[in-house]
Amino acid sequence: MSLRRGFEEDELRARVSRAQTLMNAQGIAAMLLTREPDVRYFTGFLTRFWESPSRPWFLVLPAMGDPIAVIPTIGEKLMAKTWLTDIRTWVSPDPVDDGVSLLADTLREVAGFDGRIGVPSGPETHLRMPLHSFAALQVLIAPLEITRAEGIMRTLRCIKSDAEISKISHACDIAGRAFSRVHEIAREGVSLEEVFRRFQMLCLEEGADWVPYLAGGAGPMGYDDVISPAGPEPLMAGDVLMLDTGLVWDGYFCDFDRNYAIGTPAPEAEAAHAQLVEAAHAGLEAAKPGMRASDLWQVLADICGVDESFGRLGHGLGMQLTEGLSLSYDCDDVLRAGMVITLEPGVQLPGGGIMVHEENVVIRPTGAEAITGFAKPKLPEL
Repeated sequence: MSLRRGFEEDELRARVSRAQTLMNAQGIAAMLLTREPDVRYFTGFLTRFWESPSRPWFLVLPAMGDPIAVIPTIGEKLMAKTWLTDIRTWVSPDPVDDGVSLLADTLREVAGFDGRIGVPSGPETHLRMPLHSFAALQVLIAPLEITRAEGIMRTLRCIKSDAEISKISHACDIAGRAFSRVHEIAREGVSLEEVFRRFQMLCLEEGADWVPYLAGGAGPMGYDDVISPAGPEPLMAGDVLMLDTGLVWDGYFCDFDRNYAIGTPAPEAEAAHAQLVEAAHAGLEAAKPGMRASDLWQVLADICGVDESFGRLGHGLGMQLTEGLSLSYDCDDVLRAGMVITLEPGVQLPGGGIMVHEENVVIRPTGAEAITGFAKPKLPEL
């Protein structure tokens, strides 16, 4: 039986209800949402059109009642296919009034004369509208106050429903099948940029909707970094090749990597790979509800022999490639059942190179459960 795309209306309404409980606790009359994941979280509105910066999109979530979409006319037909019924539109882009007055009217309608308008703030948030439009909005809605919605979206999105976890797991399965076919595209003499290009093709062949993130590296004793774009340099015998993919299925990411040897690897690289896999398994065994993210970081760091200067060793995962908590030495966020996180141990090799390894897990009431097929200790050879 194929996995269902989208969500039942009951799930989306339950998200709204939980948000309104948190809003009322903070005395917020309405929440203004401008970012794609936040709008989609409550509506199910999924489109790649957000890639265009020409138009702003708004969702107003009242403290009582259903959300109101305030969007460009180009999105009206698609938004009407969601569960929302109150969809207000303007012709955009409009250099004079790009939805600002319509948004102001909507906020005044739902917030009354003295309500507080909450806007998500803090790490991993941004306001997706021009600064001059935001300033004009504040003037138009005065004396209504725009304030911070403290942690509401972060609190809601960090705990995934079973339906969300299924989508992430399905994305992981797709990537896993693509990784199992790397031998078809990577060998000595093939350029790294060609490997990147063809790996994205494998992901699409295996069922990905798109591949917005692919990074990696190659070198005889690991690689310099894990974020560089691929270049024309050919793979050489003895290189370690790493591919890290964040492909998407139905709006949800996977995020994990695999390392491969081009021919026979150096003993140090083989040992490093086994060390990384050991750390990932230790993280899987250790992670459980109530554990601090910093304590899980320490489990990985101890096995890898790294300190805080190495950086975080994992993060939250879901509608975005990275979201929510960081597995870092100073993150006191507590693991909770329903969180999906990555375990991303890393080691340094002689000569200054690094190797990293990443797996995805979900936190269950009794511990962590793998949603990627964990790699074997032996570094696979191509």
